Amino acid sequence: MLKDITLGQFFPGNSLLHKTDPRIKLIILVVYIVMVLAAKTLVSIAAVTLITIVLIFMSGIQLKIILRALKPLLFILILTAVINIFFFKGSTLLFEWRFIKIYKEGLINAALMMIRLISLIAGTSVLLTYTTSPLALTDAIESLFSPLKKIKVPVHEFALMMTIALRFIPTLIEETDKIISAQKARGADFESGNLLRRVKALLPIIVPLFVSAFRRADELAEAMECRCYRGGEGRTKMKQMKSRPADYVFLAVMTALCVSIFFLNPITII
Repeated sequence: MLKDITLGQFFPGNSLLHKTDPRIKLIILVVYIVMVLAAKTLVSIAAVTLITIVLIFMSGIQLKIILRALKPLLFILILTAVINIFFFKGSTLLFEWRFIKIYKEGLINAALMMIRLISLIAGTSVLLTYTTSPLALTDAIESLFSPLKKIKVPVHEFALMMTIALRFIPTLIEETDKIISAQKARGADFESGNLLRRVKALLPIIVPLFVSAFRRADELAEAMECRCYRGGEGRTKMKQMKSRPADYVFLAVMTALCVSIFFLNPITII
């Protein structure tokens, strides 16, 4: 299960999304999130799903990688669907048993909510971490928030912390998998027993993981200190980010699609 988590991983490539300016890509990400959250009807959510599929195709990322990323979140998706099915009330009653009532509107809303969540997870991963290197992401965040430097906001440090956090997610996942394998080799059992016993069984994993995380943080701090790192003041960049006309066209198209979603929402399906 842990190997299926791809959050924070970067897949090098030469696709259209890989070539897009990271700053434009971050703005497109915000537009995309607004578009997904604004979709409320079958027509608008179908349009968002189609846009997500196009983005995945543009990224060049294999579909099995996207599906593998959704696997660890399957429980959350199912739980969201169940809550909508049993707690969403409508006008068309399909099933009733004691206090359990299932409405047609609840089933439709559950299906649309799951599609929206899947589109949100897949689209944001493709637009952000999968096609943007940690270094490019740091530079993009710092560049977009650079006006905040005038009010003494530590933009460079903020961008660096975000990128380091994303960068170390795969490392910590790999470390957790190794600790679990080592504990199982010593006879540890993480699957049997009641809930309390399973929680207690996690202690041999959590303690070494925290120790490893603090050790890696200390080693990273020492490495940055040895390289005379003193923050972003006066630093220059070897590679300067440049926006292409195609990037602005991409942004304009996504903005137009986002606006069109708001016009599709008044169309009712129930």
